[in-house]
Amino acid sequence: MSVTRTFRGPNFGPDHFEPETSADPQAQRRLRGQLEQIDYTAFAANRDVLAQSLSATGIEQFQRLALATAGARARWVAEALAISGSAVPTSQQVARLAELRAAYNELSEAYEGLRRMIERGYLSFKPWTT
Repeated sequence: MSVTRTFRGPNFGPDHFEPETSADPQAQRRLRGQLEQIDYTAFAANRDVLAQSLSATGIEQFQRLALATAGARARWVAEALAISGSAVPTSQQVARLAELRAAYNELSEAYEGLRRMIERGYLSFKPWTT
């Protein structure tokens, strides 16, 4: 049986496989059922563990994380602009720039991860309270 793999993007490895379309329809249904059980098991595990670790997440947490991410991006770009005035940046300047970029990247990935947790139903979301 040949296997087709789908890819979700540069930061992720192979996603789910898709069985060969010429296989027996009954075998395909059985396989889809098994894969749904596996996916639900992963969903339930994520929901249980994340709910215990992070509890309900509200717009205030997203706002804090978004502000931290924006600040990290601003520091990274400001540093790049500051060192661009010199002909050749020193190794210390480049190391500092890489450090700032890593901070921005990590915060950005955490924001996307938190958003994905809400989207997939792992965490409950508390909107603005009025």
